[in-house]
Amino acid sequence: MEIRLEEYRRRAAAYDGEKLTGVCEYQRHFGDWIITHTETDPAYGGQGIARRLVECVLNKAESEGGSVTTTCGYARKVMAERTK
Repeated sequence: MEIRLEEYRRRAAAYDGEKLTGVCEYQRHFGDWIITHTETDPAYGGQGIARRLVECVLNKAESEGGSVTTTCGYARKVMAERTK
């Protein structure tokens, strides 16, 4: 499973070969990042793909010094677990 940050599409994407298996979409507002949606193909469930997608976006935002908020319930959960 390959996780790619596709900045031109404002998302992190998971690929199994050429097949898109999940996305974590975000918006940029000045230096801030807003995660809006995370989804994986149900056939790939339980593999931690969604978490890896969210982490990819969070890591990029942190490397740029941006703050992150979310309207995505799953991303909110991942962010809360990171602060424990």
